[in-house]
Amino acid sequence: MLDFRARTFLSACRTRNYTRTAEELSITQPAVSQHIAYLERHYGMKLFSYVGKRLELTTAGELLYRALSGMAHDERLAEEALADLRTGRERLSFGVTLTVGEYLIARPLARYLSMHPHVDVRVEQAGTEVLLRRLREGEIDCALIEGYFDKHDLAWREFCMQELVGVCAPGTELSLGGSVGFEGLLERHILVREPGSGTRAVLEHALAERNLSLASFARMTEVSSLNIIKAFVAADVGISFLYEAAVREELEAGRLARIPLAGPSVDHAITFVHLAGSVFEERFERFFEELAALSRS
Repeated sequence: MLDFRARTFLSACRTRNYTRTAEELSITQPAVSQHIAYLERHYGMKLFSYVGKRLELTTAGELLYRALSGMAHDERLAEEALADLRTGRERLSFGVTLTVGEYLIARPLARYLSMHPHVDVRVEQAGTEVLLRRLREGEIDCALIEGYFDKHDLAWREFCMQELVGVCAPGTELSLGGSVGFEGLLERHILVREPGSGTRAVLEHALAERNLSLASFARMTEVSSLNIIKAFVAADVGISFLYEAAVREELEAGRLARIPLAGPSVDHAITFVHLAGSVFEERFERFFEELAALSRS
């Protein structure tokens, strides 16, 4: 079991505030300070420092956080596994991004659940950055994410490749004209997902490769809902860039039109991730293999 001082440290890493840590753990603020001081003496290094008034992890603190959060996650899974031995059931917490959850994994996951009635799966839908944070904090076991991410403490495998496609209202100049580069779209109103979205990160990366940014467009509107973005595009409010899986039905039905982009397509991997070195890695990999197979069948 994790030492109680280690749990205080993990809480402080999440809250970045000793007062909130004390409230979260129902202990006093001096006790929080004592626990952190003990760990710093034990390891012989400072774990936190103040940048202005904000509490930040040092390099040593980051290293210890990654190690202890992985241990806390495996401890939780071990407790659940021991409890599951009595009931014959198995639990798994699975994170998915919006596009993945709505358009790529729902049907394969439904088939998986039907095939494994003894498995209780908790599915959490959020942006890539939120899911990665919850994974590292031990709140979820594994995830399917979009976008770019730091792989140093994660085990990862490619689930599939998706093309990021430009979409506009059908019958408009863009849908009827010839191919156009990103530079030819800058006078348009662009509709994008919120910061932290994998779809947005991939678009921003593609723009940066061309020395452009979202600020290069004449107007930008942030929308967290894919369905609202698609409704806005269909009403000719603006254009957007979404994964092909998210707009396939609308493109086939003629409710949206594809912008014929010049140059190579913008492709990006949908990636399965979990914490590297977990003692439950075999379980996560088995789950991934079945989902991948079901998505192809």
